[in-house]
Amino acid sequence: MAALQWSEELALDLPQMDHTHQEFVALLQAVESADDVALIGAWEDLVAHTDAHFAQEDRWMQATRFAAGNCHSTQHQVVLKIMREGTDRARQGELHVLREMAAELAVWFPQHTDAMDASLAQHLRRVGFDPATGSVQTPGALPDDLIHGCGGACSSGDDTPVQPAAAA
Repeated sequence: MAALQWSEELALDLPQMDHTHQEFVALLQAVESADDVALIGAWEDLVAHTDAHFAQEDRWMQATRFAAGNCHSTQHQVVLKIMREGTDRARQGELHVLREMAAELAVWFPQHTDAMDASLAQHLRRVGFDPATGSVQTPGALPDDLIHGCGGACSSGDDTPVQPAAAA
């Protein structure tokens, strides 16, 4: 059984995002089940999908007032860089690196989805963003300033974590 299975717990009530996430999970499962001969090809399919997946989310963020360097987009860049480094190492014969990375992605993905993607999906729904057309139905709901943090309630505009109020 694959380390990560698609479930409704991963669904974010944004059909285009959910579909892309289902594809990611299926491709990760293909990597996990690939034999050594098919492993690099399965990994390359996952990397290509992930590149397009992250680029899509990054476009949505830019269209709805996220700063280019927000932590969600930055995490996308870091994960893709590491995945590409894994490809390079596998091509040099270190196939075990891809297997280890796949196991780590199976842990990382639900956390990323639950935190960053869930916040993004909520933001997109709030502003009436249509992923298919790129239009914003409620432009008045867009923030005045660019979102620099992760887009959730736990970050301020300058990426400084917001400290909870002291208990009285």
